[in-house]
Amino acid sequence: MSATWQAQWARMSPRERAMVALAAVAVGLTLLVVLGVRPAWNQLQKGPARLQQLDTELQAVQRAALEAQALRQVAPVPAAQAQAALQAATATLGAQAQLTVQGERATVQFQEVPAEALIHWLGEARRAARARPVQAQLQRGASGNHYSGTVVLAWSAQP
Repeated sequence: MSATWQAQWARMSPRERAMVALAAVAVGLTLLVVLGVRPAWNQLQKGPARLQQLDTELQAVQRAALEAQALRQVAPVPAAQAQAALQAATATLGAQAQLTVQGERATVQFQEVPAEALIHWLGEARRAARARPVQAQLQRGASGNHYSGTVVLAWSAQP
């Protein structure tokens, strides 16, 4: 194959050789730009936005770490107080929620509870009873804004 190309090259006039060489350089530069420069340039352009996103994620993780550290320093509530707080929070949901307490765990069953109320209830359980969800099985209702299912909460009771 190389001999064929060399023979073809030798038969070309100097002008044809220059044109073929120029075409080869143009193809080489195009490949260099398409395969090498453009992807790097795109990454450089996306860099600041990606850095901003990573900074936001880092701040969220740092806030969560501070919250976890603060929660570790808070003394656990007595078991009776935790149960009372969960009962009070669950009572705000009315007949749409049933609470069952067993030791340091509580199981709450929901039927078509609005999302806002569920979020408020979880926050109240976390703050007042210092309970954390250990298991949740929730299904979104037909309206899309209501949930049914079960949430299991646990807490470390103070004797």
